[in-house]
Amino acid sequence: MSAEELRLATFEVDASPRIGAPLAYDPTKEVTWPLSCRGVVLLGADKPIVLCTVDWIGVANDSNRLFRQKLAAAVGTTSDRVAVHTLHQHDAPRCDLGAAALLAKYDAEKQHYDVPFLRDVIDRAANAAAESIKQTNPVSSISIAAAEVHDVASNRRMLNEEGKVVITRYTACADPKIRSLPVGVIDPMLRLVAFYDGEKPLAVITTYATHPQSYYRTGGANPDFPGMARDQRQKETGVFHLHFNGAGGNIGAGKFNDGSHANRQVLADRVADSMRRAWESPTKQPISASDVAWKSVGVQLPAAAHLDGEALAATVADDKTPAALRVHAADKLSYFNSLQAGEKLNIGCLSIADTRILFLPGELFVEYQLAAQHMRPDKNVLMAAYGDYGPFYIGTRVAYWQGGYETSERATNVSLDVEQVLTTAMATLLDVPNTKVRPNDFTDTSGPGLPK
Repeated sequence: MSAEELRLATFEVDASPRIGAPLAYDPTKEVTWPLSCRGVVLLGADKPIVLCTVDWIGVANDSNRLFRQKLAAAVGTTSDRVAVHTLHQHDAPRCDLGAAALLAKYDAEKQHYDVPFLRDVIDRAANAAAESIKQTNPVSSISIAAAEVHDVASNRRMLNEEGKVVITRYTACADPKIRSLPVGVIDPMLRLVAFYDGEKPLAVITTYATHPQSYYRTGGANPDFPGMARDQRQKETGVFHLHFNGAGGNIGAGKFNDGSHANRQVLADRVADSMRRAWESPTKQPISASDVAWKSVGVQLPAAAHLDGEALAATVADDKTPAALRVHAADKLSYFNSLQAGEKLNIGCLSIADTRILFLPGELFVEYQLAAQHMRPDKNVLMAAYGDYGPFYIGTRVAYWQGGYETSERATNVSLDVEQVLTTAMATLLDVPNTKVRPNDFTDTSGPGLPK
């Protein structure tokens, strides 16, 4: 392999749980559509770069670090050059081995975590990545495209005249009056990067910002509509497809989804159609390894004031605590312990010619994605969120004043100062010194409802 030659490999393993194993909220009754763990390895631009997604609700704290370390070792790179993200499906497993270990002290982990299964998927993914780089393909060009996704995404946070959240329009919304409210602040675009060897397409990466739930708590493991759209497009084109959820923490399909089961396929078809339109209108350009680079920064996100390690530990230890609250406390304590240990979240940026793909943690608000695009209007900026899931929801600074579920004590593990930390990290990775662009610039503060 020449010094200037960019090469690519892909890998995929099944990530579906066994019957009876825990999903995020319920035991698995069946697998209605297989879950996937898949990734792309880029070689030739310094040490290998690994981009991986999993059809799980989240991979958090120790688990995310372990996953990245295993993939890094498998392909001969460092863990800071590995991104592990989820699509955040809810009829899917959760993965936080630190939380599982906290619960295991009281023999309470098996209801929520199938630890051998989680470790097995991580190990199989690493083995698959190691095998994949034995047969790589040269990359001679890339294509960049985008297409609007029609009638899927809408903002979840409905404001009153004082600018406070009064209604959360969840991803499934049965109330026609709430569905009739305006779309609100979203990023309507699905963005695509495709890799070619001559005229042969090798792999496609897409990003789109929305919660993926059409309906859930069925006991049937499935990748929901974004995963279905991805799989449909891979089957139709025969080209490996890697899809990332963008900054969709405050975005869902609620305006366009009443929760009926038939609507899952409708939403999947709409996303797949945007993938098709982007795929069919590419602008190809030559590429070499010298056009590809990876940068990353490690950050500690400021803990929310309500994170109390002693209180959380007491909740985990109390066998009278309802199971759902007990695992929730364990998840929060796992993040708290990571902070106390000085662990940092890895935030990465892949540069491919004039394209930048940012890889960020948690259930990030869409305003971060919009801000990143405005920081570098001269570049094609994509964002993948739902990396390390430890922080849970990450709002804008004003969102913590606005209230609502996403910035409640239950839903977020970070304080309003998180905006400054992440904005600084994004600016560093995008090479924007002293940027004046802030996520708050894109947050709606009007009411009633959201702006038309």
